[in-house]
Amino acid sequence: MRNRKAMRWLLLSAIILTFSAASVAQVAVGVSVRIGPPPLPVYGEPLCPGPGYLWTPGYWAWSDDDGYYWVPGTWVVAPVGLLWTPGYWGWAGGLYLWHAGYWGPHIGFYGGINYGFGYGGVGFVGGEWRGGTFFYNRYVTNVSATTVTNVYNRTVSINENHVAFNGGEAGIQARPTPAEEAAEHEQHTPALAEQTQQEHLSSQNRANFASENHGNPAVAATARPGDFSSHSAVGARSAGGEYHAPAMSPKDARVSTPGSRGGSNDGFRPFTRPGNEASSNGQSRSASTSGSQSKTDSSRRTSYKRSTPPKNNNHKASPPPPKKNGKER
Repeated sequence: MRNRKAMRWLLLSAIILTFSAASVAQVAVGVSVRIGPPPLPVYGEPLCPGPGYLWTPGYWAWSDDDGYYWVPGTWVVAPVGLLWTPGYWGWAGGLYLWHAGYWGPHIGFYGGINYGFGYGGVGFVGGEWRGGTFFYNRYVTNVSATTVTNVYNRTVSINENHVAFNGGEAGIQARPTPAEEAAEHEQHTPALAEQTQQEHLSSQNRANFASENHGNPAVAATARPGDFSSHSAVGARSAGGEYHAPAMSPKDARVSTPGSRGGSNDGFRPFTRPGNEASSNGQSRSASTSGSQSKTDSSRRTSYKRSTPPKNNNHKASPPPPKKNGKER
């Protein structure tokens, strides 16, 4: 009997360890390229469809054939009790690598990127779970009190930085906090099927590619995933900075890591501190942008104090239009 119990415990432990390893691997797959993403576009958030939806911000994804394309932000029905940690591009060793997003009980590190609508660079202030119900902070989320009653209003300073990557000469100089590092080791759930569909459909439309829209996509966000119709879609108000075409083709920019599956960088999710090497993004740049982000980003505090957008080595930042109650990216 003792031997049987011991075997059961060993089997159970093996299953738990296997599941934990699998959950980490689910968020560890990325891509690496030699050119950085354009600045994040400026856009408004569509109205929340109803209770239980959580905002997932837009981002620049990569196509080996045509380069960066915009995946519109969207509302999705969230797994109860879980929060979305967005993916981000991180610069290290002369390459830009994608760290995939994930669902978890706490917000992890997402590069210090200001995705807006509660994702100011660290943590999430757009709402919170109270038991099995999600409450929305109406100061930074577009929620109608007539259709969603679980709301509150908490003032949040808005970070106006539109840089879309972490590290390097002109990237966001942010490192994970102890809380974010702890969140990295928690149980994670990968992107939902609706989120994967949103990215796939976005890659099918030429208008979403930076080479076509120059950082100013016609559809910047949608009310529901997969719905790009006029009543759901929200266009960008402007690009987050001046667009410069890359100096190399997407195929030349793509880097495949030896031994990786499908050209991905397995296991890359853990944060790698940026070095001091010169950036090799392969895009047009001027001498005035060199070293413009050598200091630690002061916006990496809960207050999200306003900061002047840094000069990007890919683009020249332009001031965003006035915000209304913080409900604009």
